[in-house]
Amino acid sequence: MRERIVLALVLTGLFAYATGCKKEVDHGQFITAINKSFEGRHECVFAEPIKLPVQADPSSDDRIRVFEALTDAGLFLHVSEEKKHFGAKQLNTYDLSDKGHSSWAPEANHPGYGNFCFGHFNATAVDKATPNDSANPTQYTVHYQYETLGIPEWVRTPESMRAFPKLAADTSIQSATATLIKGTDGAWAVDSSHSTP
Repeated sequence: MRERIVLALVLTGLFAYATGCKKEVDHGQFITAINKSFEGRHECVFAEPIKLPVQADPSSDDRIRVFEALTDAGLFLHVSEEKKHFGAKQLNTYDLSDKGHSSWAPEANHPGYGNFCFGHFNATAVDKATPNDSANPTQYTVHYQYETLGIPEWVRTPESMRAFPKLAADTSIQSATATLIKGTDGAWAVDSSHSTP
């Protein structure tokens, strides 16, 4: 009986020692690597840059709601005008207001094109980090939380939230997944081909 107790204690001690020696990866390094991958990336209102000034038919163009929300936010000015083309047709022309110029991000290679861009992503916490190969833990699948910092007030207006449903998500804490790879220098980096957002 004593031998069993001694054996059980020895096995428990060895298990505790092995568990205690298991090295945990510093989640702070993952957050640093994720935030580094976000550098230079901003959230933008339009999926693709648009050309200004832009015209839209208020009776049939779905973009009117978006353009009017930006007008209500003070970023666009619009002028209604008559255009003679297969009969009289009213078109609204939208262009940047003074306030809009400060928020407009022009496209360097396409004069006249641009977007309203704001803020940047910031990873705040790691929910779970799993090595893709426990025998060689140099690649992890990391589930994390992030937020968008630097959101201007015009993004938070009810008109903008209704016109751009994605903005509501952009202004709250979100979850995403990234694959992180340990480099030969020991630093972690995001594998951009297997990561979101």
